[in-house]
Amino acid sequence: MSEQSSNIVSKVWGLCNPLRDDGVSYGDYLEQLTYLIFLKMSDEYSRPPYKRETGIPKGYTWSDMNTLKGAELENQYRAILERLGDEGSILGQIFKGAVNKISNVSILYRVVQMIDKENWVSMSSDVKGEIYEGLLQKNAEDVKSGAGQYFTPRPLIKAMVACLRPEPKKTIADPCCGSGGFFLAAQAFLADPKNYALDRTEKEFLKNETFYGTELVVATFKLCLMNLYLHNIGDLYGKVPVMRGDALLSDPGYRVDYVLTNPPFGKKSSITFTNEEEEQEEEDLVYNRQDFWTTSSNKQLNFIQHINTILKPTGKAAVVVPDNVLFEGGAGEIIRKKLLDTTDLHTIFRLPTGIFYKPGVKANVIFFDKRPASPERQTKEVWIYDFRTNVHFTLRQHPMTDADLQDFIQCYHPENRHERTETWSQENPEGRWRRFTVDEILERDKTSLDIFWLKDKSLADLDNLPAPDELAADIIENLQSALESFQELMGQLKKND
Repeated sequence: MSEQSSNIVSKVWGLCNPLRDDGVSYGDYLEQLTYLIFLKMSDEYSRPPYKRETGIPKGYTWSDMNTLKGAELENQYRAILERLGDEGSILGQIFKGAVNKISNVSILYRVVQMIDKENWVSMSSDVKGEIYEGLLQKNAEDVKSGAGQYFTPRPLIKAMVACLRPEPKKTIADPCCGSGGFFLAAQAFLADPKNYALDRTEKEFLKNETFYGTELVVATFKLCLMNLYLHNIGDLYGKVPVMRGDALLSDPGYRVDYVLTNPPFGKKSSITFTNEEEEQEEEDLVYNRQDFWTTSSNKQLNFIQHINTILKPTGKAAVVVPDNVLFEGGAGEIIRKKLLDTTDLHTIFRLPTGIFYKPGVKANVIFFDKRPASPERQTKEVWIYDFRTNVHFTLRQHPMTDADLQDFIQCYHPENRHERTETWSQENPEGRWRRFTVDEILERDKTSLDIFWLKDKSLADLDNLPAPDELAADIIENLQSALESFQELMGQLKKND
């Protein structure tokens, strides 16, 4: 992070402790900053040399608020939020349901003055983006906020983009885009002169036509819109690249060249309703879509089918999935076989634990290329990189970095993945990069792709045991998984009564 953005982040975050004492959470504070920074930037755009029509009504702008203090400031801020929430277009989407969560007027005044002192429009999108990403990361690190569930580690996102190598004037989708991390990494890759020298039309395409996103959670959707705006993606007064809603409900109609995504953790999709006894009850949500291979209430399996739909016949995908997607029977086995038959499922990257904000998550990245319809099986071989066995990270003391993923990127060989070389052999059984033929995989029980071959040293060497917090997280995850299975069984038994 640059010194300029680091200073502003520390200023912005320096006000957080007094706010926390006042009962304002990280997420609420970040949401208020989203509204205030947007108002300030709109005010800057309305002045020379830009003189843009911002769509904000007279009497409800930043300059109608920034000189006020005390109750006057609080009342005006509340009036602005209410009025803009009733506007049409993207303005209404950002401010819909907005309320002032900063009840301490002296702190609200300090926040407004701090934002007022900076010229946000003249900052480079890198600096603005770093500030906002810094705040998003701090919010994700706050375990109580639960925000980490949509925060994919940035080194992993960058590695996935580096492997896919998106090209200019091609389209990219993320059907559960969170705060927009995959879009920002793809934009940085495409705009990097070391990768491409973009001409004017390519730059315009990158800004306005490259990205397609969907986000279900309202607060996260707002954070994403602001994050993209600060990084110069899309136009808040024109075409917006992100929609709010449940991506799994229907085929959106568009087809893209690349999908980069990390669908939300948690196996089940469900809806809550009130039964005849006026009690709250949950029911598994099953998506019956003509374009899906099979029906399932498993969210991740449904996202894989959805991704297959939105890819062009020559499209490519990199998707973070939990382990159960690789070995689960029933719908899981049907989908794995369909992927092997109709796409080139060429790479699986087994991820280490300790890199996500939800503890104990065991996940992988699957890379597959869609192929035009053909009677032939499209997958010939699957390459697996085991970065989990004997690898341990923690979020604070030992976080995963870009450098940790360089060996995988080199093995993946993005320039031409058909020129790969195994690092595993009979002579080198500790090699992490290994090739399996599709026939070997089809012979496995349930066509399981959950394949590993390295010896776990911690099982043989007590000195090499994972840290106590990792062991505890593993135990908690296993207990929670067992509890979920029992609850599912209980639910089935009640239905059968």
